[in-house]
Amino acid sequence: MQLMRDLLLLAIHLFVTIAKLLHPGGARAVAAESLLLKQQLIVSNRSRQRAPNLSTVDRFVLGLITLFVSPRRIPKLSAIMKPATLFKFHKALVDRKYRLLFSSSGRPRKPGPKGPSAELIAAIVEMKRRNPKFGCMKIALQISLAFGLDVDKDVMRRVLAKHYRPSDSGASGPSWLTLIAQTKDSLWSVDLFRCESILLRSFWVMVVMDIFTRRIIGFGVARAHIDGVFVCRMFNHAIAGKQLPKRVSTDNDPLFRFHRWLANLRVIEVDEVKSVPHVPVSHQFIERVIGTIRREYLDRVFFWNIVDLTRKLNAFGDYYNAVRVHRSLDGTMPAQRAGASSPKPISLEHHGWRQHCGGLFQTPMTA
Repeated sequence: MQLMRDLLLLAIHLFVTIAKLLHPGGARAVAAESLLLKQQLIVSNRSRQRAPNLSTVDRFVLGLITLFVSPRRIPKLSAIMKPATLFKFHKALVDRKYRLLFSSSGRPRKPGPKGPSAELIAAIVEMKRRNPKFGCMKIALQISLAFGLDVDKDVMRRVLAKHYRPSDSGASGPSWLTLIAQTKDSLWSVDLFRCESILLRSFWVMVVMDIFTRRIIGFGVARAHIDGVFVCRMFNHAIAGKQLPKRVSTDNDPLFRFHRWLANLRVIEVDEVKSVPHVPVSHQFIERVIGTIRREYLDRVFFWNIVDLTRKLNAFGDYYNAVRVHRSLDGTMPAQRAGASSPKPISLEHHGWRQHCGGLFQTPMTA
């Protein structure tokens, strides 16, 4: 009932004031000031609280009336409201104006860059769908390599957040650590890890990588219960046909302390550099490669025996060296760092997808 009386009284005041405002002269300002005071009186009588709560209608009426009042008179007429209220009302009107003017449904459109094209968005989403383990930086580098486009990782993140649904599957890709070797092919890193076959049989895998180019030199595979002889055989198999470095880096595993292992290094004239004991970060690149092999490959495939495991590891090594981009190499591949030529950009409108490692990874190719 109180609200109905307020609305009725307000309507009467508005009718009288509008009639007065139609006449020129000082009567217009006097009528506006009178209505402004009366509206504040209505609000004050409506609420017994310390700070009266203004409704949307109150704010609209007060803001409308002040258009007919001199700005110098407003502070003298503000009985219960502050001048800041009027400025907030004006700011709300300005925001509403530009919201209507530059909304997506209105014309003209909001000025600024247009953003990625529909073809680029489709390629980004398709690459993420085909390679769920790729992160924003990895996809940006792969797109830049394939299509010759300079795509920022933040644009990639916004596109994936808007157009890609993580429920399809997916996870963020890892980041690389900083560079520690500056001389080409001067230092190889060697390490071992163990994996299980589909029949729950254990196999040891030796990984040999070049620190400067991030190339995987090769793999050596053997069954469980290995000793110094097996370690030498695995290493010689991994480096067969390769140009040897000046040094190799190993950790403090007892397998790398056998006299057979030390004698083998003396025969091929390669010095050994030991990492800091109990500090995995001192052997960071080879540890990271092993983690990548596990997360991106071995945790997603099965193998039956030593022949099957060797074949699949070699396939991953080819993909890792010649196709997979690396953030620490500024978006290039280890093969390029080793001297291979850069691939030619392909057309964004006409391209296909090439499968690697049995379809586990897919990258753009010329259609």
